[in-house]
Amino acid sequence: MSGSREERRERLVELYREASTCTLCPLSEGRTNVVFGAGNADADLMFVGEAPGAEEDRQGLPFVGRAGGLLTELIQGIGMTRDDVFITNVLLCRPPGNRDPQPGEIEACRPYLEQKIDLIEPRVIGTLGNFATKLLTQSNVGITRVRGTPQVHTLGGRTLFVMPLLHPAAALRTPSLADTLREDFAKLPELINTPVPGTEPEPALVSASDPAADQLDLFG
Repeated sequence: MSGSREERRERLVELYREASTCTLCPLSEGRTNVVFGAGNADADLMFVGEAPGAEEDRQGLPFVGRAGGLLTELIQGIGMTRDDVFITNVLLCRPPGNRDPQPGEIEACRPYLEQKIDLIEPRVIGTLGNFATKLLTQSNVGITRVRGTPQVHTLGGRTLFVMPLLHPAAALRTPSLADTLREDFAKLPELINTPVPGTEPEPALVSASDPAADQLDLFG
């Protein structure tokens, strides 16, 4: 996606407005809110989870339940905040009873995810759990076999790193996995600053005298 940061942010807000009335799959019939995603519209680091849960559906924001609390802690553990990253899910709407996403639902939401990647232009995407990892790596290999090892993919017309990560909910169910998650998260800061193989280093978009990048507030 070409264009200035402001132009890309404006397109992202337009995409949110479009998504907020989406009826492409039956999940739209039972939702309270579309959970589009939130955070920094110019983030170098983007997280993609599976689907909204009950609390996310109520608030219209991603990762605000117990798993979201752990995700916030993990982000802070690498010296960042939720305002520094962009957080979203494979699905925009909560599946009934928090069941697994179905293929038709994933395909209906996929264009929205691809456009978000195109507009935000992250350098690294952390995929949280099996569904996000398999979708964005186009592989059926399970998360436990690929977690913590970065891959290079072209997504949304952009070549970037994908870092497969365990879903925070898995660490809540099995506390011993929290240390594994922290170890994998610890690799993210260095990865953000690593040139993506096959791409030229990008010039700095924000100089020391420039104001900080705007934060995307879709719901304010």
